[in-house]
Amino acid sequence: MKKKFNPWFVIPLLAFVGLVAFMAIGLTRDPHLVPSPLINRPAPNFLLPQLHAPGKTFSPAEMKGQVWLLNVWASWCVSCREEHPVLLRFSRTHAVPMVGLDYKDQTPDAQKWLSDYGDPYTLTAVDADGRVGIDYGVYGVPETYVIDKNGVIRYKQIGPITPEALQQTILPLIAELKK
Repeated sequence: MKKKFNPWFVIPLLAFVGLVAFMAIGLTRDPHLVPSPLINRPAPNFLLPQLHAPGKTFSPAEMKGQVWLLNVWASWCVSCREEHPVLLRFSRTHAVPMVGLDYKDQTPDAQKWLSDYGDPYTLTAVDADGRVGIDYGVYGVPETYVIDKNGVIRYKQIGPITPEALQQTILPLIAELKK
């Protein structure tokens, strides 16, 4: 007795091979290079309380006319500890104002973290519920945005800023935007 070929066996096999190929391609990509739809668009506006002065607020509108950095961080973020010494060294250059956005954090934890590790920020705004992070398309912390004099996002760093990223990408961009 001759067995008939069963085409239904091929369909799951092809689906499995396609899924493996799709995943293999995804694993070869650098997650830090995820394109942001906000590049070359106005930075979302917000009004948030300041970490060290809860009675005061901060809005990106206050930074118009300046090139500045917005660094999204949290005290619970392990990668933020890796990035922090780079930010501290950069802040000593006074190249541009650096605003911290404390993301989904407890205020006492954030204050203690900055007290323990140093505070590189011109000021820190508190995004307790993460709504501003959503507006900025934050994938996870840390993330850093370079914002130009007109309030337009020109660059987004996903993950910790490394000395290489600072020297090769961020500082040259800041120099160009300050002209």
